[in-house]
Amino acid sequence: MSKKEIIALTIAGNDSDGSAGMPADLHAFYARKVYGMGLMTAAVAGNTTGIYAAQIMPVDFIQKQFDVLNDDFSIKALKTGMLANKEIINCVADNIEKYDMGKVVIDPVIITKHGNSLLDDDAYQTFLNRLLPLADIITPNYYEQKKLTELSLDSEAEILVGAKKLQDLGAKNVLMKGKHTGDSSEVVDILLTEDGQVHKFTKPYYETERVNGTGDTLSAVITAELAKGTNLIDAVKIAKDFTYEAISHPIIVGSKWGPINHWAAEDKLN
Repeated sequence: MSKKEIIALTIAGNDSDGSAGMPADLHAFYARKVYGMGLMTAAVAGNTTGIYAAQIMPVDFIQKQFDVLNDDFSIKALKTGMLANKEIINCVADNIEKYDMGKVVIDPVIITKHGNSLLDDDAYQTFLNRLLPLADIITPNYYEQKKLTELSLDSEAEILVGAKKLQDLGAKNVLMKGKHTGDSSEVVDILLTEDGQVHKFTKPYYETERVNGTGDTLSAVITAELAKGTNLIDAVKIAKDFTYEAISHPIIVGSKWGPINHWAAEDKLN
């Protein structure tokens, strides 16, 4: 008799070039040998030079996706990505509370790695009030950390103060991702766990323009590992290692801001 496969779910937007959002999540799930499902919140028309159009899914369609998936499947962990507006955020929060879908990984897609805002103020407040308290772990990038904590984050001590502030807002565990810039030879991610322990994950900085889907992939690997029952600290370590291998072995897809290389990470770590 065949074994029942472990299922992880991504609740995210679809990037048509396959580099980020739902495609990156599904690549990561596959590479970590978890069956991935995608619940679409939006779709963008884009390539490696930019995004040229976007379409937000109707809330009733998003709700139907939640219902039909939970009618038929046992989901062991989920992650959120692009949620677009307060109606979608409320819908997602309602369904996380309604259905048992296992561990909840919140990738707060509110500000891009270039510092551009992705949510209006109303939706941002809904994110804080409804979604953040449901997180088993939240994985903000540097700009998202600054907005969420209202701190400058110029030192490790202040980063830890910021992480504790996110716990006070409801997230159980907080992964403060390091800046990916040439200012330092290393990228250090700091995890503050629910029991107050601090764990650091360090990798060399790798200079490349091919970084699309980096944050999606990191949070997706964490989701896949939690779905398999991996403990949180090991899940974050695996995700950090996986993402570094994917960044540091560039593949040539498109002409500019290309995707990271899930194949290299899969080959290296499996």
